[in-house]
Amino acid sequence: MTIFYRTISQLTLAVLLGAGFHAMAQEQDMQFFRQNDKRGINVFETPKNDSTPFHKMKVKIGGNFEQSFQTLRDQNTAVPMTQTGYNGNVNSLIPLTDGFDLAMANLNIDAQLSDGIRVNLSVYLASRHHEDAWVKGGYVQFDKLTFLHSDWVDNIMKSVTIKIGQFDVDYGDQHFRRSDGGNTIYNPFVENYIMDEFATEIGGEIYYHHKCGLFAMGGITNGELDPTVIAPTKIDSSTGQVNKYMPAIHGKLGYDKQLTKNFRARITGSFYSDHSANSNTLFGGDRTGSHYYDVMENQNVANGTTLNDANDYSPFSGRYNPGFSEEVNAFMGNLFLKYRGLEFFGTYENAEGRAITETTQRQATQYAADLIYRFTARKENFWVGFRYNSVTAAVQGYTTDITINREVGSIGWFITKNIMLKTEYVNQVYLNYPTTNILNGGKFDGIVGEASIAF
Repeated sequence: MTIFYRTISQLTLAVLLGAGFHAMAQEQDMQFFRQNDKRGINVFETPKNDSTPFHKMKVKIGGNFEQSFQTLRDQNTAVPMTQTGYNGNVNSLIPLTDGFDLAMANLNIDAQLSDGIRVNLSVYLASRHHEDAWVKGGYVQFDKLTFLHSDWVDNIMKSVTIKIGQFDVDYGDQHFRRSDGGNTIYNPFVENYIMDEFATEIGGEIYYHHKCGLFAMGGITNGELDPTVIAPTKIDSSTGQVNKYMPAIHGKLGYDKQLTKNFRARITGSFYSDHSANSNTLFGGDRTGSHYYDVMENQNVANGTTLNDANDYSPFSGRYNPGFSEEVNAFMGNLFLKYRGLEFFGTYENAEGRAITETTQRQATQYAADLIYRFTARKENFWVGFRYNSVTAAVQGYTTDITINREVGSIGWFITKNIMLKTEYVNQVYLNYPTTNILNGGKFDGIVGEASIAF
């Protein structure tokens, strides 16, 4: 409850600050900017349209707030087991009941510093994973370089975007549609993919946009969520040498075009590669947590877990992290089609990697398909949707691959462009886990409702 009231007070302060900055600044929209509200749906990389004139510096204070209510129930067939350090059966499931989950909130600060130069700072005010406020990241984005006073550079920058800082790595397209703490406005479902690819890392990205719809991006980062300058001492089991902290590279090639008044097509291919890391978190970089609370979890393990600044001993319920912390090579292909109110978003992903204690790489494959119908015509304030998501992966120490399948049905309503309500039914099953694993014969299903505000 303390967290809830603290979140409300922080958001109230943000609103008051925003009103003050708004009063001091000339009314103007941000340039090359994805809106925080409904207008940001189905926006991927920030648009390159130079349609907003610059007058003077402007600061925009925005926020996201979500509250959910869940009625999930789970079951498994794992054999009872004890484990050193914990009391009781570590394979029994926490009894669940209907109730409200912990509210999450984000604070977003954007500033238009100059013509074509914008800076962003995002803060997690409260979340399932962390009780305290955490800076998500911040970056500066250049869409113009007029300070160089070069007509040649100005002409190049009509097609180029440069981003530098600590930001959400642009690997794949799903990260533009996922829920991010209190920011759930872009997601037609309550939760993200089973294998959730999301990481904020320090680095830079350069985009080239062609007017025909083709675009390309190349990026390099430090490959870490939590950077360090302490020299490595651990031995890499594969090389037999002291571990090295190498930079990660990623890239994207795609085509995105409004082909007719009613039909838009987008297809992209992305890769991410890090050959040696301190602790890579491409599949575990979310500092807010899953929006399915306490499913397939054990109370005895929770009681025996020492918490630091984490509010939940296991904040990623319902997700699968392949644990590629030392080395990861991943590819994702995405297809987005929209005809009038009907949308299709598809994903194929293949990732290989290992932990520092492994000598060979393992593989994980993910498929997902979203089918959304938004109505009424022109406004599209309501939607119905269906998602199928499946992950098959090799797990360290297991002789057979495990599989996790999820089916989700969703309905939603934008009351205004800033206020959204959605409800979904989810059914998730776990296959091929050994009898000694808590996920053996695992299954959970039920209804989750969520209210979201974004501004």
